[in-house]
Amino acid sequence: MRFLSQAQGTVRIMASEGRSLPAAHDVAPHPARVLVGGGIGAGKSSVMAVFADAGYHVIVADDVGRSVLSPGAPAVAAVSRLWPDVVDEGVVDRRALADIVFADAPSLAALESITHPIITEAITAEIEEHDTEAVCVEIPVMGMLDAPTWHRVAVVAPDGIRLARAVGRGSDADDIRRRMASQPDDQAWRTWADTVIDNGGAWADTERFVAHLVEGLRKR
Repeated sequence: MRFLSQAQGTVRIMASEGRSLPAAHDVAPHPARVLVGGGIGAGKSSVMAVFADAGYHVIVADDVGRSVLSPGAPAVAAVSRLWPDVVDEGVVDRRALADIVFADAPSLAALESITHPIITEAITAEIEEHDTEAVCVEIPVMGMLDAPTWHRVAVVAPDGIRLARAVGRGSDADDIRRRMASQPDDQAWRTWADTVIDNGGAWADTERFVAHLVEGLRKR
């Protein structure tokens, strides 16, 4: 574990066993490829914004996921077969579907088996369109797009802070708790990651480190 002290606090940066933090002097081929993962409310979107500002092409898996359940999309027919009550004239009631799958692990696994291959295919195609650019992809689950050449960044924060952030954005607290329970915990993300960003403190501190991390990765 390495600690990076900041003027307004301390940001904890942890490297998983067997992996090392990126160093600006390391040399590796361009372009950079980065995965950003973590639970709801951890701050992934804020971290992604720093990558975007640095010129990375950013892709958010959840945004792609919404498109695969839009009217006429291939996944809609499969969802209709499993949960006919949540589809009306080809339109998926996303809230009703979420109420089902986030309360029942087998249902969530069934939905992911339908949507994740389509999402992965769409993201892969977009990456290929930007093959000469640095790319950063935000993912909600582990295993999506994993490859040895990708640098994996986990964003973590205490559950209470994550819940407060999500509720502050207008989400229902009980719904967020169900979603959090269905997701990998912080320890699982730490084990998965090459770099872990503890975003439980002041964002200004985290932002400075992320900017440093982005620069280091671009120079590798």
